[in-house]
Amino acid sequence: QVQLVESGGGLVQPGGSLRLSCVASGRIYSLGARDWFRQAPGKQRELVATSASGDSTDYADSVKGRFTVSRDNAKNTVYLQMNSLIPEDTAVYYCHAQVLTVDHLWRDFWGQGTQVTVSS
Repeated sequence: QVQLVESGGGLVQPGGSLRLSCVASGRIYSLGARDWFRQAPGKQRELVATSASGDSTDYADSVKGRFTVSRDNAKNTVYLQMNSLIPEDTAVYYCHAQVLTVDHLWRDFWGQGTQVTVSS
């Protein structure tokens, strides 16, 4: 199958930065959109940033100007650079990918999540 593995979460002070990574591996023929979602305690999961299979990107209003999504297709990796972090960014961050598998079926896959905590 396909696995998505996130890394880079942790504890950071307000105003600090973190860089999340998500590596896709397994029975991948091609990758489509790569997204980052987050879910804070007691809240619904929300879309944070999207990197389409081309060069287009999109962001939630709450993170525009602070977060940057990028991808390295040669490494099947998507990144989320998070700057000027605020306590409201505290959440579990999940990587999502649209994957064209070797069976030539488009499927959605999720990572296991990585905790980001912004606190002094």
